[in-house]
Amino acid sequence: MERLLPFRFDEEEGVFWLLDQRRLPLEEVWVPVRTAREMAEAIRAMVVRGAPAIGVSAAFGMVLAHLRGESPKEADALLRQSRPTAVNLFHALDRLRPHWGDLEGSLREAKALWREVEETERAIGLHGAKVLRGQVLTHCNTGPLATGGYGTALGAILEAHRKGRVNHVWVDETRPYLQGARLTAFELKKAGVPATLVADNMAGFLMQRGLVDAVIVGVDRMALNGDFANKIGTYTLAVLAHHHGIPFYAALPLSSVDPRLESGEGIPIEERSPEEVLELKGVRLAPEGFPAYHPAFDVTPHRYLTGIVTEKGVLYPPFDEALRHALGLS
Repeated sequence: MERLLPFRFDEEEGVFWLLDQRRLPLEEVWVPVRTAREMAEAIRAMVVRGAPAIGVSAAFGMVLAHLRGESPKEADALLRQSRPTAVNLFHALDRLRPHWGDLEGSLREAKALWREVEETERAIGLHGAKVLRGQVLTHCNTGPLATGGYGTALGAILEAHRKGRVNHVWVDETRPYLQGARLTAFELKKAGVPATLVADNMAGFLMQRGLVDAVIVGVDRMALNGDFANKIGTYTLAVLAHHHGIPFYAALPLSSVDPRLESGEGIPIEERSPEEVLELKGVRLAPEGFPAYHPAFDVTPHRYLTGIVTEKGVLYPPFDEALRHALGLS
């Protein structure tokens, strides 16, 4: 089966093509990106989304800046302002900074980053598959569309299914942007994995009935103690899983750990437009003039984690020691 990719780069034409994730699953539309400014807007508008995919896209945004004669300093600033929570974006731009003014060096570094993301995801999938079994619940989207083409949490689920360990996946719809319903369901259907879509507020019912054997989610930014930010609703799932004695895992590349943060208290939380809560594809859901609040992420305390799945293996408590060792900080 052909691998699902969120982007592709036409080096000859100097165009980075993004699969428009706002149009899925009804349409597969590719959007051409030619400048760093266009890349920043595509990231902000969630044409591309998911921490690893944003990182790779930002790196190629700097390549496009060099190709189009844009100021590397201004391009870097624009891309840094596109989305604040996922740390991968900032890591990618930091890697490209030494190559400002050097098209060949920028392109080489962006390609290397993409290659490393793919290798990392394959390792995460193999390690994560070992701890999953039976029926697994996941939240948001962490498959090929959100990453470099293999996936993190969903990559582990897909690998576990291939190995006969996971037989069914519960997919949270993930309100209000519906990444689970639109994207994770799309990926699982393409992969031929048995799965069922549920509303976010059904998770507790499933756990109470004994229908969930494990929960695994992705990570947008993790602190050194294991606290982590992920799509809004993750914290709720963690509390529910803890109450029901269900293993709860976070899957991430170690590049998603922010070594500057000792705890999750310092993680910036992006607030998106209230209209994404008030409307669904242009259809109003609430009375005109009624207010809404839309934090795009929440922070889950490390005490609710069973394990952290990384490219170096599954880490267990105490997470501060395990993460520092994995990062080479101890």
